[in-house]
Amino acid sequence: MAGKASIVFAHGLWADGSCFNKLIPTLQAEGHQVLSSQHGLDSLAGDVACVTRAINHVPGPVVLVGHSYGGTLITKAGVHDRVAALVYIAALAPDEDETSQAQQEKFAPTPVFQHIDVTDDRIWLLEAGVGDFCGDLPASEQKLVLATGAVPVPDLFTQQVPGTAWRTKPSWYIVANNDRTVNPDLERAAAERMGAKTYAVDSSHVPMLSHPDVVLDVIRDAAKAAEA
Repeated sequence: MAGKASIVFAHGLWADGSCFNKLIPTLQAEGHQVLSSQHGLDSLAGDVACVTRAINHVPGPVVLVGHSYGGTLITKAGVHDRVAALVYIAALAPDEDETSQAQQEKFAPTPVFQHIDVTDDRIWLLEAGVGDFCGDLPASEQKLVLATGAVPVPDLFTQQVPGTAWRTKPSWYIVANNDRTVNPDLERAAAERMGAKTYAVDSSHVPMLSHPDVVLDVIRDAAKAAEA
């Protein structure tokens, strides 16, 4: 019998580790050790290394949970031998021969990318695009998301490092049906390709903030499998 699973979170673009704050206290209260990676979106290799450090810091078995670009990170870092399960939340999940950008380009672009600005070698989400990112949150929470999000370098999605953990690790996937940041068709195709246990929720791009109970139930299911 494995010990209690640890949970490691990986955030995406225009977010930081606090985007999982509606999940972390409950998981801690249920006895899980939880760590939310705080990566800078400076390079794919650097972000994967940051997630790997988080994995190394907690006991196994480990459930990796990735949102959006964080799905790319758990796909790469998840080859770690103590990772027992992968949970994708409205996430990218490129194959070994794909970049994050290549996976996205197979599907129609989403509205959020009409509201970005490249300044100081970073891609900023403009206030006009917040509704496309997290439009089902109250206005006060949307403002908080905009204020706390990390900002990526322009070529982050075209960078590549090896590793495709979903090829060998059991996976769970939460599809956000109303997503205007990652195409829901991409999400459904990614979940099918990896053979994930799939859930769908009528959510914007941030189900962990707008539907935390749904996301918690999926993580619990993955943790139970990891602990078996």
